[in-house]
Amino acid sequence: MSNSRLRIRPKAKTGLVHEVTPASAGWTYVGFALHRLDAGTVTGGNSGTQELCLVLVSGKARIAVDGVDFGEVGERMSPFEGAPWAVYIPAGSEWAADATTVLELAVCAAPGGGNHPAKVIAPGTHPRITRGRGANVRHVYNIMPEDDGAAHSLLVVEVITPQGNTSSYPPHKHDQDNLPHESLLEETYYHRLNPPQGFAFQRVYTDDRSLDEAMAVEDGDVTLVPKGYHPVATTAGYDLYYLNVMAGPRRVWKFHNAPEHEWLLK
Repeated sequence: MSNSRLRIRPKAKTGLVHEVTPASAGWTYVGFALHRLDAGTVTGGNSGTQELCLVLVSGKARIAVDGVDFGEVGERMSPFEGAPWAVYIPAGSEWAADATTVLELAVCAAPGGGNHPAKVIAPGTHPRITRGRGANVRHVYNIMPEDDGAAHSLLVVEVITPQGNTSSYPPHKHDQDNLPHESLLEETYYHRLNPPQGFAFQRVYTDDRSLDEAMAVEDGDVTLVPKGYHPVATTAGYDLYYLNVMAGPRRVWKFHNAPEHEWLLK
């Protein structure tokens, strides 16, 4: 089993399960937290200088932002059961999530700014996209894509990769602030497997291999992508869900494919 610094195991079974900050990750922009709560328990806080996207990975909660009650949000009881519910929270806001069922709540964070109002992002706000073909098929649910005008820096997306398939593949990277050719975006992956005893693989590597780490990821792990290419592969019998959080100096997702593997796109 990999002891990579890029692979983060859950630190608890309930409560605050993950807490990635720019300081803990050694980077600048992306934060990620995950809460597992029983019905009737509450989490929340002040977003401070960050904007947040709450993603209901599974379960339901009553969400309030700056005293405004957004009502009960959520629908699926597993991340493998269709499109997500989410809530955008601007910087400088008080928020609370009161679990009305068993709840798995992701808190995606990045530097805030601009005049973006708090809002619920319901399933179907953005259509499901299927990418790839053959053993490279995966299903994408954009939550906060670059063209929605809804945030200052946050980009948030879910992907379902069917058993035995590859994803984030052919390998691509986004670690140069060099638009229009490539954007600089840090990224986290939050992995879930169905059935949960499965595992998948992720490799994070640069062209010069100064960074080259291959990780076996299990249900509930987080992986960090500070730079480089970051393909994922599932194993037979196990579907993979992952939730991506990306942010950088500009809210643009422009990636660079590994040239030696670009033939796969032709």
